[in-house]
Amino acid sequence: MLFGKLAEGMNVYLKKWFNIFGLSAILTVALILVNMISNPKVQESITYFPIEPSVTFKSTNTTLSLANKKSISWKINSTLDRKAYLRQDAGLLFLNGRLIGKLGEWRQNTASLSQEKLLPSQTGWLQAVTFHHAELHQGNEIFSSQAMSEAELYVIAQPPGTVLSFSSPRTDQERIWKQRLDEQTERMLYYSWNRGIRHFSIPISEYQAYPLPLFDTRAKKVLPGLSKAASDKITGQLWEGIYKNYLLGIKKQDSTTVPPEGSTIPLILLAKNHTHLLVLTETKDGSPILLRQMIGAAH
Repeated sequence: MLFGKLAEGMNVYLKKWFNIFGLSAILTVALILVNMISNPKVQESITYFPIEPSVTFKSTNTTLSLANKKSISWKINSTLDRKAYLRQDAGLLFLNGRLIGKLGEWRQNTASLSQEKLLPSQTGWLQAVTFHHAELHQGNEIFSSQAMSEAELYVIAQPPGTVLSFSSPRTDQERIWKQRLDEQTERMLYYSWNRGIRHFSIPISEYQAYPLPLFDTRAKKVLPGLSKAASDKITGQLWEGIYKNYLLGIKKQDSTTVPPEGSTIPLILLAKNHTHLLVLTETKDGSPILLRQMIGAAH
């Protein structure tokens, strides 16, 4: 997988840079509290809870396809093996290494979710990653179930008005296009991530670097040096942070919040001592962003 070489290259290449009130008020508050208790509302967010292994997803799918010469169809579907108190699917879509779309549906008391979005067709390498999540209540305890899915599509607009698309190259022409788009995307990401690592003085030798799509792929099996349970916990905590601090808006150092569209694919930096992870990205206007998340995962 090409991103595997990219992550390995990042770990070697970046080491060169480092050796990173009154009675009425009381009544009002009482009424509000009564309303909250009788009508609890779910906030739009993903929250990690201990994973319940007996709960599984029957299906999880992320697909990218050419709807017509002018549109790309991006679909996300998932079904849990039972109804959950809360079901959420969070999806990110990148074009040539930068975010161009996001999906984030959530519903209560359901097992299935389905989302679709049409986007303008343009030449480039499309990568979609999705985190499927379920929150389950059992008595006084709260558990979760999670899964991931991904898809990629290469789209090349050609004259006169024709569009070439493929996921895996089958012809010499497709292989040439794939190599060209891969190299252009990787070059841009190398420069972006390297600027951020220098800006924040990150000691890169203390971390294992994974672009987000590769992190999700690796975490499906197991992250190096960790058990499957620990890998799942780290993944759930990571996506909780990505949802709240990236998908819903990126908070810059000047305290302003900007939309994530146009930002680079997040680089996940997992500390080799497994105590925390860093999420490094760059906003559309070139501002470096670093998120830190404690994980405390057990091996």
